[in-house]
Amino acid sequence: MNKTLMKALTALAAAGMMLGGGTLSVCAADAAASGSEQQVGTVGTLISTLGLPILLLIFLYFIMIRPQQKQEKQTREMQKNLQVGDEVVTIGGIVGIVLRVEEATETVILETGSDRLKIRMKQDAIKENITAMEQLAAEKAEKDKKRQNGITPSKPKDE
Repeated sequence: MNKTLMKALTALAAAGMMLGGGTLSVCAADAAASGSEQQVGTVGTLISTLGLPILLLIFLYFIMIRPQQKQEKQTREMQKNLQVGDEVVTIGGIVGIVLRVEEATETVILETGSDRLKIRMKQDAIKENITAMEQLAAEKAEKDKKRQNGITPSKPKDE
């Protein structure tokens, strides 16, 4: 609040006390106190108003956006690491074997079916690498088998 307004209110409160009216002093004191509380209240209201949307955006980032970015990064790495002989699936559902990878044009030549039909596609159209997935599954199964064999109880030592 303005300092001159505060002085005027206190002067009115003092005049009211002299005249015997105590209600004016209460009103003036309430007005003076409400000015400082009003400033603090607006800051608190602003924080509480902006807090919920900010928390919602943070929640959405960690639940939706970040996992999608990770998956896109893995897909790009898989597409760059294609090798001749890999069995792949395209976005359109075509299953084929990679015959040639052309780095300059970022294209792949696939052979599909028993009639040896050859298709030239962009690397971006490859959805998954079946060969790499099978290798990862085999490695995981081997690790699990080793882990299970390692957990078997050991024989007691001779004393």
